[in-house]
Amino acid sequence: MIIKGKNVAFEVHGELYHCAMDVTMEFIGGKWKAVVLWYLKGGTLRFSEIKKRIPDITEKMLSIQLKTLEQDGLIERKVYGIKPPVRVEYSLTEFGKSLSETLNAIAKWGRNYAEKEGKMVEVEEKK
Repeated sequence: MIIKGKNVAFEVHGELYHCAMDVTMEFIGGKWKAVVLWYLKGGTLRFSEIKKRIPDITEKMLSIQLKTLEQDGLIERKVYGIKPPVRVEYSLTEFGKSLSETLNAIAKWGRNYAEKEGKMVEVEEKK
């Protein structure tokens, strides 16, 4: 980005980002990260509960996204029990909660666009 005639970037943890949007998209970019964060905004969920809310994501991709979001410090994973059946729950960290307003704004934009250009339809639940 150019500020006062100088080409500048953000350096965060040794990585260069060319604008603030680039920094944000590092955390929520891609097809699924923001969607997972959106559902966790509503509270703690188990893997199967997240999968049920996002039927088009594969279990492998959901697992990858959850691991990435955990590594980025946006969500935390709590394991209950030491032998099967083990219960694992996911929830937003305080850092993850700091994205709430951003996620709300993105969702509002999407809702407005979808209502203008399309319509809401009922879909059958995938099994």
